[in-house]
Amino acid sequence: MAESNGRIEAMAEKVEAGERLRFDEGVELFEQATLLELSAMADCVRWRLHPEPVVTYVIGRNINYTNVCWVRCSFCAFYRLPGSEEGYVLSKEQICHKIQELIDLGGTEVLMQGGLHPGLKIDYYEDLFSSIKASYPIHLHALSAAEIIYISKISKLSLKDALRKLKAAGLDSIPGAGAELLVDEVRDRVSPLKDTPAEWLNLMQTAHELGIPSTATMMYGMGETLAQRVEHLTKVRDLQDRTGGFTAFIPWSYQPNGDELRGCGGTGYDYLRTVAVSRIMLDNVKNMQASWLTMGPKIGQLSLQYGVNDFGSTILEENVVTTETTRHLMTLDEIRRHIDDAGFVAKRRNTRYQLLE
Repeated sequence: MAESNGRIEAMAEKVEAGERLRFDEGVELFEQATLLELSAMADCVRWRLHPEPVVTYVIGRNINYTNVCWVRCSFCAFYRLPGSEEGYVLSKEQICHKIQELIDLGGTEVLMQGGLHPGLKIDYYEDLFSSIKASYPIHLHALSAAEIIYISKISKLSLKDALRKLKAAGLDSIPGAGAELLVDEVRDRVSPLKDTPAEWLNLMQTAHELGIPSTATMMYGMGETLAQRVEHLTKVRDLQDRTGGFTAFIPWSYQPNGDELRGCGGTGYDYLRTVAVSRIMLDNVKNMQASWLTMGPKIGQLSLQYGVNDFGSTILEENVVTTETTRHLMTLDEIRRHIDDAGFVAKRRNTRYQLLE
């Protein structure tokens, strides 16, 4: 035990000095460090990257434009197979109505994601995005890596050409959704029909090289090992070293919701450990976002002591990760109050993490 404590102290000294931790050190942190030790190290990184006592948020809205998807991920209860009577594609008018509601509330970000719909090719997205951009001063944070990879394939385009077309039509940035865990063994088990970890990373690298930034996520609690979580973090860190294109990282736990996976999900304790290790390991990703949608407002607030500097979006609707037992949607006033009560100053930002007030 004394030897382990000595190694944790040595790692804490490296973190304080701004030195990078190795993969094996990240695993040992997960396995051996106390919650207090993780909080102290993650908080050190947070204040080095963000010296001001500010926690940001963005006024945004999720729009799930379709639930039609053939991939059958075991952790997803949202999708409906092509041909299902419960499948839908929102009309352009419905999408624009939702955006207008967001604009009326002072919103700046639309997070638009759906499924892998075999009937929607690149021309659908070009028309939709260009129409939105012609009518609204909004940031389009849209389409997961899996969606873009699939769109390029069914449209018979290279990834680079598909991304160029989407960018020209109005795509501003890409959400990190669909990463799950960037570990082949886990991916093969929970979403065998989806793109591989290498394909996800290649899509993100290609986007970054074309000037399209993105976030990165990690969904844990699917029966993976702690070493596999750290493997995911090091892959994100290595790509960020090459491109610098990730604006933020968002870890969140799998939410059992009547799907096929029947995974364990995660506790608040596990979340705080995971977000702290993420903050410590990802020394080159500037922003760490709270996952209060899945963990609840109080754990989201507590995560501000574990390296988190951003409270994410005022999500007006969410259909994928919420369930009847985990509906944690908050109003703008509630988000600001949770930040203020934690001893920070709440400030509104845009998707590029530029302060707006």
